[in-house]
Parts: sequence; C-alpha cells; structure tokens
Amino acid sequence: MSRPDDFSDTDLSAWLDGELDAERRMQVDAWLHDNPEAAARARLWAADRDALRARLNPVLGEAVPPALIHTVWQHRAHPHWAQAAMVAGLLVAGAVVGAGGMWQWQGQRAASAIAAARATDAAGTPAGWVQRAALAHSVYVPEPRHPIEVKAQEEHLARWLTRRIDIPVKLFDLRDEGFELMGGRLLPDAGGKSAQLMYESIDPGAPKQRVTVYLRKPDAAAPTAFSYRQQGELGQFYWVEAGAGYALVGALPKERLLALAQAIYKQQPAPLQASAPTR
Repeated sequence: MSRPDDFSDTDLSAWLDGELDAERRMQVDAWLHDNPEAAARARLWAADRDALRARLNPVLGEAVPPALIHTVWQHRAHPHWAQAAMVAGLLVAGAVVGAGGMWQWQGQRAASAIAAARATDAAGTPAGWVQRAALAHSVYVPEPRHPIEVKAQEEHLARWLTRRIDIPVKLFDLRDEGFELMGGRLLPDAGGKSAQLMYESIDPGAPKQRVTVYLRKPDAAAPTAFSYRQQGELGQFYWVEAGAGYALVGALPKERLLALAQAIYKQQPAPLQASAPTR
C-alpha cells in the first residue's frame, strides 16, 4: 500500500476528476480511508468544484461578447493572431472550469470572483458579504456527512468562534421555530474571518431543511438596516446590529424565514439599539 507522502495535491485532484486508472484510484481510496484529514480536504475541494460548476456552467452557453469578437477580428491580420485567439480561449476556459492541480487556489479565487461579480456595490458592502453568506450556504448545506466543522454538543464552539471573528457569537435557540443547531464552522471573509452556524428542521413528519446564520465583523461604513433579498430559491434576511453583521440564509418562504430572523434578533448577545425587524 502506498505511503501518505506518495499522494500529492495533483494526485488528489486527478482522483476527484476521475483521471486515475483503476489501480491507482483504489490506492488513493484506501489511503483516504486511513487519513481522515486528507479525506476532509478532498471533500472540501469536491464541494468547491460542485458549487463552482453550479454557478458558472450557465456561462458556457452564453454567446461570445461582441466586443471580444471585434477585438479578435481587428487583429486577424497579425501573424500571431490565431495563436493569440487560442490563448485567449484557453484563458476563458480556464477561468470557468479550472485545472486539476490548481483546485485549492482556483477554488478560493473563483469564489471571490463570483461574489464580486454578483455584488453591485464595492467590496465590503452588504451586497458583497451577503453574497458570500449565500455561497457558503450553497457549498455546505448539501454536504451529507460533514456539513459542519464543530458539532453543537461541543462546549467550546461559541468561545472558539468568538475568539476567531472578534465578535460575541451566541448559539441561537431556534427550537420554538422548528430548527435545532447542528454546529458551526470558521470561514474566510474579505479582509478577515466569518462564522457559519447551521440549523436543521426537527419536524419528524417533514423532509429535512437547513438554514445557516453567517456572522462577521462589519465594516465601519456598512448600513445597518434590516433587509431581505431573494436569490433563486434562497431567501436572505441580513442586518448589522451592535458591531456584528448577521445574514440568515435558507430555501424557505419569506414569512418562515422572517420568524427565524426575529428569534435570532431577540437573542443577540449585545443590547438592542433598534426596533425589532417586522418585514
């Protein structure tokens, strides 16, 4: 059996993309079974890959921008125009689908690019961080075995996240609204760190549903208004209160998501300075 140092990130990327022969794939399977940290890293890459495909695959069906066509035809007489066009095409394709050995780097860069492209305001405004909350929700909520980093039952969860993101983190009790805390994780954020708490529905007679609460230390100029927006099937309530930014994300009707947001608002660790959300 291969030793752990026999497998590089390139090997793991090839394993994820199904590019290994049967014998080598069996070796990686066995190694990952005996190395849970590497297996967890591979699962994160797979989640990044799936999220990026879901977000970016529609671009493949879009027409080539007229400005790009014009630029290529302008340079058609240049002796190297065909080579330049081919390079441009490779760069565009690379931006969409990535390259096997660069998953870690591209995953981080592409996630940031998606957030920046979707946000209509400058970096650090609510549009940017709320989009990151939606992206994190889309990546981790579908994960069947490892949706969280630290379980709710572990007493250090709130203290750990509080130390990491520099704002008080409360484990909100949403059982009266039909959801129970599963746990949480630490996430990167623009210029700092953020936290995600994940909740799952507890109604035994209904399909399981999950919502997430994204917490971060807001920028000084961030607006504080309680707001709602819809992105596809995902609804989001977000606000800034007493030095903390909150984004509640879930594929729920607006009224049900609002009830959860109100429950969170009432349990915020700092004294409230504004009227409770009512919309």
